[in-house]
Amino acid sequence: MSDKIKVSFVGCCLVDRIYNNISFSDSIFSSYLSKKRGDGGLTPGHLVFKEEFEEFKKIEFQEILKQITKGKNSDKMNIGGPGIVPFIHTSQMLEVAGCECRFYGCGGKDADGEFILSTLKQMNLSVENYHLSDNCTPSTIVLSDPCYNEGHGERVFINSIGAAWDYGPNNLEESFFDSQVVVFGGTALVPQIHDHLTELLQKAKSKGCITVVNTVFDFRNEKINPNKRWPLGKSNESYKNIDLLLVDKEEAFRFSGETDMGKAMLFFKDKGCAAVMVTNGSNNIRLYSTGEVFKELIEREMPVSRLIVEKLKKGNKGDTTGCGDNFVGGVLASIVEQLQQGVAHPDLIEAGSWGIVSGGFSCIYFGGTYFEKELGEKRKQINLLYDQYQIQYGV
Repeated sequence: MSDKIKVSFVGCCLVDRIYNNISFSDSIFSSYLSKKRGDGGLTPGHLVFKEEFEEFKKIEFQEILKQITKGKNSDKMNIGGPGIVPFIHTSQMLEVAGCECRFYGCGGKDADGEFILSTLKQMNLSVENYHLSDNCTPSTIVLSDPCYNEGHGERVFINSIGAAWDYGPNNLEESFFDSQVVVFGGTALVPQIHDHLTELLQKAKSKGCITVVNTVFDFRNEKINPNKRWPLGKSNESYKNIDLLLVDKEEAFRFSGETDMGKAMLFFKDKGCAAVMVTNGSNNIRLYSTGEVFKELIEREMPVSRLIVEKLKKGNKGDTTGCGDNFVGGVLASIVEQLQQGVAHPDLIEAGSWGIVSGGFSCIYFGGTYFEKELGEKRKQINLLYDQYQIQYGV
């Protein structure tokens, strides 16, 4: 086994306030649904900025929230975001392996910022590169309907960017690039990092890093021009410096400008993206690898975990918050373990298997971040799901 692998993460880190059992078919909720792309209304599975949502209905947000939730308090307050949640899950999966995971980001000097700091410390995770500014800590109201989509569940996100507006390339320490793997997670909610992805990815590749980008719904660019492709950095040059791109189906369409998945995958290949994984909720994931960094893989699909689907049908569920983020963490954990074992070109089928059971497991508990009672507890439970998935998929 090789020396300790360093993995650095930068991207979206925020406080989630989760409201569970919000019926998306309720007449009050329906009155706040989007009428057209980027208008500031709500869409299941999508994110909207709080300020734009207020503008959409000309009502103060707290009054809207009170109506939708029938005045109840949030069911859970948790650390969330597609930058920090994959970092936490990767760390938990590799606690025994001795991988060094580092998160780079910022919050505010307020109660939410202190909550994130104290929670990370409680989980024995490094806070060395998490800084507090004078702006408010980024936060998201998560409205969750576990019965949506025939019981598979879905969420709506109402986001306040806050201090993440202030965090840019100049805040990103050089130590970030002193890593075997660097991860840019949900940078659409850290605008300065997102707009400079082209240069940051180029720098990471010049330092010999494996580059991973996992995305989030980009409401900022959706609103600016809902009929154009979402940009990823300053130009399409970003794609040729991405070793692994992880997107969901909607994001794949919006970044590529296509409405057919085959054409979307071809777009990413043509732009030089070495490998892509596309998730699609409770449906199959789709992936390929050109063989440059990861083992060559002709484009194919992988099914979700049948065991997880059965558990959800039996009512053994929390919510789907953090499902995609934990999928990313599972993929990363597998890649790191393969690198530690001396594998020159990690296998994305293996990594995808761990991603699928990691994302599925997050549907069984409430909120995206799982708090272990003892070291390795989460890994033990996911190992069981992985073993069953190997039988299902026939690996």
